[in-house]
Amino acid sequence: MASDNDFTVLRDADLIDLDTTPPAAGRRIGRAQNFSVEWIDSTQPHAASSEHELLLLLPGAGAHIEYEGGRADAPGRSLCIVPAGNCTITLDAPGPGILIASSRPDLGEQDYLNAVEHDPRIVASTPVFRRVRKAGELVVVPVDDIIPPADKKRLKMLQTDTLSINWVEYDGPRDRTQLSPHSHSRFEQGSLAIEGNFVHHLRTPWGNDATRWRDDTHLQADPRTLLVIPVNLVHTTEGVGPGYHLLIDMFSPPRRDFIAHNWICNSADYEDPAPGA
Repeated sequence: MASDNDFTVLRDADLIDLDTTPPAAGRRIGRAQNFSVEWIDSTQPHAASSEHELLLLLPGAGAHIEYEGGRADAPGRSLCIVPAGNCTITLDAPGPGILIASSRPDLGEQDYLNAVEHDPRIVASTPVFRRVRKAGELVVVPVDDIIPPADKKRLKMLQTDTLSINWVEYDGPRDRTQLSPHSHSRFEQGSLAIEGNFVHHLRTPWGNDATRWRDDTHLQADPRTLLVIPVNLVHTTEGVGPGYHLLIDMFSPPRRDFIAHNWICNSADYEDPAPGA
């Protein structure tokens, strides 16, 4: 068992194939301790429920969204913050639509493609950030309207009340001389490959217990795969091969360090319940 202040990696990273044959319910959902990711392909109405805001990514086709406060159409290449409660999403054309949530009371264990192991070091998603602008409304943010940080041109960042994401896109392979291996001590990261091929480079730090040492791993990640990266695992992701690459990094709770740097485009819409945490 890990303590709150140790540097143990409790488990291996989990690479989840969201292109697998779905269960009877027709869902493709992977999860971490604090969040889930659902890949939607069908143009049939798709119901979901959450105690907190949901984040719908529309990298291609648009969608019609019905929620407890109303209904709206969202264009392709947009990010949609859907108010808490029940909603129905209908894609304009076959997917993908990607639904990220920190709460899905409408789902059971049988709906997920992977299990989770509780890590006490992971900070909780709650208390939630309080929306101070357009509370209770559906917010649609065109990706191309988001200005990336001056020194991070590949990244566009957005948050909800319990989540934050990095929208990472570029053409061609990533510069191998500019990779960024790092780890997180209090939260997991999810990395979802949407377009292009990637390699996740992973390293388990050495501790005193040599029986827990691991060789470095280099996981090939095709589109429709979700990597769940545990606490303290050193990681960096490299887009490989020609063509367009789109990767989504996700976190719960929102990345306070990114908010402090003013990197998250809509952070002014929220009030932190625990500033300085």
